[in-house]
Amino acid sequence: MPKLRMTGRGLWITFLIVPPLAFVALFIVYPIISAFAYAFFDWQGLKRLDFVGLENFHTVLFVEPYRSWTLNAFKNNIIVFFALMVLQNGLGFILAYALWRELPGARFHRIAVFLPVVLSTIIVAYLFKLFYHPLFGVVNISLRGLGLDGLAQPWLGQSGTALWSIIAAQAWHMVGFPTLVFLAGMQRIPGEILDAVRMETESEWVKITQIVWPLVAPSATIVFTLLFVGAFNWFELPYIMGGLDGSPFGSTDVLGLYFYRTAFGNVSAGQQDFGLGSALAVLIFLFIAAIATVITVRLRAREIQI
Repeated sequence: MPKLRMTGRGLWITFLIVPPLAFVALFIVYPIISAFAYAFFDWQGLKRLDFVGLENFHTVLFVEPYRSWTLNAFKNNIIVFFALMVLQNGLGFILAYALWRELPGARFHRIAVFLPVVLSTIIVAYLFKLFYHPLFGVVNISLRGLGLDGLAQPWLGQSGTALWSIIAAQAWHMVGFPTLVFLAGMQRIPGEILDAVRMETESEWVKITQIVWPLVAPSATIVFTLLFVGAFNWFELPYIMGGLDGSPFGSTDVLGLYFYRTAFGNVSAGQQDFGLGSALAVLIFLFIAAIATVITVRLRAREIQI
């Protein structure tokens, strides 16, 4: 009888584990391995031609115009990462601290802060495209209403403001996630520690810098790592708000758009090179994996020291 129960339990565990593993293998592992293989061949459309070794990698990194496109997209991804680190994560920490302190209306604001996260990215993108419209967008109308006509401009139509406008939309869309992660970390801080700090000082700055921030280090590790991965995988918002070409003039081009355009082509440029696209995908994957690992290891070490 025990043997039958173990067999049934084993079948149940197998039933729970095998489908997710099969899904991951089919839709994650296999595409990654395939991209590695495809990157070493020349392609004509979807037809694989001769083995070219590292030529595709060399072309993407060192041959014009691909070199300039790669550097421009990579530069924009770096800007996105550091800008969201300040706007999204910084504001998320401040909001989490305010909610943790149980300020008036804290329960309502917890829902309000996280609500944009559950919205579809497509909805958010088209919503902010309407906000930024140069004629009837709420941003320019508000500026003109305040007498700041000189600041009203085509936010998505000029190189100097397009990327930052999309970054602002992304920060609004996702600020609720780091807020809740930081808030969860703050709620785990023992009450005895807080009571001891209140006896020593009433300074909120001292509480934040000396107590709260060090004790939410595990939350910071999660938030920083996920932000890095997300910033270098960024695709949906710049695609909808700036177009596949990263308009205007490549100012909103990022690695995700550049990869898609290179591998599958686009309307304005009929070029399509699956080998170059695969090489670019491999480079993006290796870069994200390497840096994300370094960030995680370093931040985990900091947690231990604290």
